Amino acid sequence: MNFTKMHGLGNDYVYINGFIEKYPNWPYLAKKISQPHFGVGCDGMVLILPSDRADFKMRVFKSDGSEGEISGNGLRCAAKYVYENNLTTKTHLFFETFVGKKELFLREENGQITLVQVNMGMPETEPSVCLVLPDEREVFGQVVTTGNPHFVIPVSHVFDYPVERMGKIIERHPHFMQRPSIEFVEILDRGHIRMRIWERGVGETYASGTGACAAAMSGIDQGFLDETVDVELLGGHLQVSYDSFYRLVLMAGPAETVFTGKFSKAFLEY
Repeated sequence: MNFTKMHGLGNDYVYINGFIEKYPNWPYLAKKISQPHFGVGCDGMVLILPSDRADFKMRVFKSDGSEGEISGNGLRCAAKYVYENNLTTKTHLFFETFVGKKELFLREENGQITLVQVNMGMPETEPSVCLVLPDEREVFGQVVTTGNPHFVIPVSHVFDYPVERMGKIIERHPHFMQRPSIEFVEILDRGHIRMRIWERGVGETYASGTGACAAAMSGIDQGFLDETVDVELLGGHLQVSYDSFYRLVLMAGPAETVFTGKFSKAFLEY
């Protein structure tokens, strides 16, 4: 089975062409692939499939084998994958995801995709809430759904914040009907935020496209940010823009191919 490892700002996935490759248990394979010493080592696996509703269909599996609704970084890389692997010649694509069709615009230079913009639609925002943690400390944040559920928490110094310890606790807080990913966000000015993410089912990752959109939209919704925001993550920068006329969020950033390979028959056994 052939594969390609790609990343969007360090948020890395293994991509598999589901038009050709078949496997009886994709969640199991995703978990096996993601192991850093015994597999490829990544945040999960993306399966590219045919669609009768869009140009392509994308399924996202996290490193724990669970299936995610969508991945913003994963979408950008998927667009680069299908173009550079000659599955399409289009630079304006639609991908079917678990949460509906998403529109993508590709910037091509000398046969390579250098930037991808994704129309993420309109996120759903909820009123801010105060969570009481097991040690009785309080945490304020806002739930924003950008396909995936996110809980956005403003902090003063994000690089010093105990993301792993707090992320594990907050992700499984009984307040949430569905486990969210957690964004810890430092507002630098009205057009620039710094963010770290605790991704459900994975842990801390270098970036999250849907998380960046959630963080920016939370600040815009509460009047702290302008409608175009530079989101600084551990892996680099994303630009998130809110179009108030059409009521949609656009997210733009790079996508990179790391390497290609082939799994042995022995590795694929389970």
